Amino acid sequence: MTVRFGVLGAGRIGQVHARAIASVDGASLQAVADPMAQAAKAVQDAYGGDIRTIDAIAAADDIDAVVICTPTDTHADLIEQFAKAGKAIFCEKPVDLSLDRVKTCLQTVTAQNAKLMVGFQRRFDPDFLALKEAINRGEIGKVEMVTLTSRDPGAPPVSYIERSGGIFRDMTIHDFDVARWLLDEDIVTVYAATSNLVDPAIGAAGDFDSANVVLTTPSGAQCTITNSRRATYGYDQRIEVHGSEGSVSVENHKRSRIEIANAAGYQTPPLLDFFMSRYLDAYAAEIASFVAALQSGSAMTPTGHDGMMALALADAAVKSVETGRAVAVSEVLG
Repeated sequence: MTVRFGVLGAGRIGQVHARAIASVDGASLQAVADPMAQAAKAVQDAYGGDIRTIDAIAAADDIDAVVICTPTDTHADLIEQFAKAGKAIFCEKPVDLSLDRVKTCLQTVTAQNAKLMVGFQRRFDPDFLALKEAINRGEIGKVEMVTLTSRDPGAPPVSYIERSGGIFRDMTIHDFDVARWLLDEDIVTVYAATSNLVDPAIGAAGDFDSANVVLTTPSGAQCTITNSRRATYGYDQRIEVHGSEGSVSVENHKRSRIEIANAAGYQTPPLLDFFMSRYLDAYAAEIASFVAALQSGSAMTPTGHDGMMALALADAAVKSVETGRAVAVSEVLG
């Protein structure tokens, strides 16, 4: 069975997913929709498919699944539209910036018995997967502490900050999902501390550019997340998991794996400096996982519930900053 895709949104992330579809056996790009004709044409030229409207893709008999890469405020409506149209749905995070809207959207997905996967690509990074498998094999014993470092080379434009939902819903949300995945426990409390150290305009827009978050589970296991919108040395993505019998870690990816030693000392290449190059393999792997689940009828992950819980942790972090205290996740979930 070949899974026939429509891609909604031909911007930067839509192009990444179109490329992933083209690289996966058992997948084909049938159509792309974008109000910017030039963007849609660029995807068509590179990866094939027809240019159609979103409504035409929803009604099409030759489309089995859609990848939603449109602006965040359209995600929930499109998920509901395509759930009712009988299409399988892959949606970039988040489902919505409102937890209540996410809940009503997921109710529709359930009522329609639709298949939905939310795009948290870091779960599919080969190194992160190897780390998770080491944990699952029991090589470090019981997980006690997780440390996630995620720092961007530079801050996005303030125009993006103003519509992103803030650092916790836009940036840290990936770390929240990875934390839940690695801890394999519910998160019960969230404590967050923030600063504006990178760009005063980000603070003027009501957001932060530097954050630390501590998550706690019922067993007492903890996760510490450190985020910054500025890392002058590249895209900083590291994980360390400490357990009762050892630890496992993943270091940064460099532009190449060479090391030069001479009279000046040891030198290594710089880090990758863009999330799409750092996670290029992960984006292809998550689409391959989505296709495999559709072909086999097995469950797909991350689920809509995973998307909702990551957003709930983001909301709890926002409340923690506002109140200056640790916030129970149940306070924001209702």
